[in-house]
Amino acid sequence: MSKGFDHVYRFRVSLKDIKPPIWRRIEVPANYSFRDLHVVIQDAMGWLDYHLYEFGVKNPHTDQVIKIGYPDEDYGEDILPVWSELIANYFTPVNKIANYIYDFGDYWQHKLQLEQIHPTEKGESYPRCLKGKRACPPEDCGGVGGYYNMIEILSNPSDQDYETMIEWLGGEYNPDYFEPSEVEFNNPEDSFKPKQ
Repeated sequence: MSKGFDHVYRFRVSLKDIKPPIWRRIEVPANYSFRDLHVVIQDAMGWLDYHLYEFGVKNPHTDQVIKIGYPDEDYGEDILPVWSELIANYFTPVNKIANYIYDFGDYWQHKLQLEQIHPTEKGESYPRCLKGKRACPPEDCGGVGGYYNMIEILSNPSDQDYETMIEWLGGEYNPDYFEPSEVEFNNPEDSFKPKQ
């Protein structure tokens, strides 16, 4: 989907505070912005891109953690715009870790770890999902606490809330299922982008 790059960044994306772990291993073009990376994380994890998000990453020149997201005057915070910040300017072999928060209500925190920067492979298309474990929590399930409550209800068909939960989930949800080959990536250029 992206052209004009000869290297890719391999990341492991892990959802924090959930056990057993929910994670994905993705590769993205070196010329991606943080907005592009966000779209790939959404697709690989299984989120539906309904909510705001933010990256927290160290500036490799100052070691200060900066926020990259959608600037909002109402919050009065210094947030760099996701569409103008390139991942290659932040992630390096020594600056490997970032925090990614999705949905400030449910507050899903992800650890984003750079595993490798390597040349593109002939015949491969990027972005791609190489591996992962377990299904992403459903949108708006109430964060970590709501997720655990949902899992508890689903494990007990005699629970008084079981049928309601199944209906809310659209008929089924297998928390252990994930298949990397089934991930479909949206073109970041087609996603929402505010006026600059």
